Amino acid sequence: MRAFKDYARYYDLLYRDKDYASEAEFVHQLIQKHAPGARSILELGCGSGVHAQYLAKLGYRIHGVDMSTEMLEYAEERRIGMDRDQSERISFVQGNIHNINLGRNFDAVIALFHVMSYQPSNSDLKDSFATAKNHLIKDGVFIFDYWYGPAVLTNLPHIRVKRVEDNYIDITRIAEPFMHPNENLVEVNYQIFVKDKTKETVQVFRETHRLRYLFKPELELFFAEAGLKHLECCEWNTGRVPGFDSWNVFSIGKK
Repeated sequence: MRAFKDYARYYDLLYRDKDYASEAEFVHQLIQKHAPGARSILELGCGSGVHAQYLAKLGYRIHGVDMSTEMLEYAEERRIGMDRDQSERISFVQGNIHNINLGRNFDAVIALFHVMSYQPSNSDLKDSFATAKNHLIKDGVFIFDYWYGPAVLTNLPHIRVKRVEDNYIDITRIAEPFMHPNENLVEVNYQIFVKDKTKETVQVFRETHRLRYLFKPELELFFAEAGLKHLECCEWNTGRVPGFDSWNVFSIGKK
């Protein structure tokens, strides 16, 4: 089953505890540190558009790209519901980040919430880096977060259960990981139970998400091959030097 197909319907509820506002502020600070005055952003893998919403509040013009038409439908619904001044700074388009060419350049390119870890092969990563580089202005920056290899291998993925609800549905999500050590991949098998509180019915569906954990030396090679200078590698949302307990790390490259 294609990732984020059925999953898209419940994505925002499952991640309502994610602090998108602070993450957007963190990205804003990174952008202004390395590309002062930047105002336009291309977001690769924009999902349901929550990061775009908060970045638009900070004054950026955001153009989001995503493969999932289902996720983009929710992103567009979110955009329409915003204040006019904010919504006019946001646009979305369906496309593959491996080969999309918008014919325009941006001050910054971002890929958040592990989008780059969803690129499992070297060719996928190379193509994604090339897309970012080809859409940047001179001195523009590419910022993305990812699963950090040293931490993943120190604190191995394990079965997790998450339960969330609203006034209408109750969701239980079971995540069962399977490691592919020779590919630096974690295959996360999701089983999701959705209970309709009104009808007292339960829907069950499954999706498999494959995520690659990454290491700084290999990323430096990808940056160099794409013609980008690797500026910074730090723990996500803290800026600390990453270590064996830093599952979520970000990197920044400059054109």
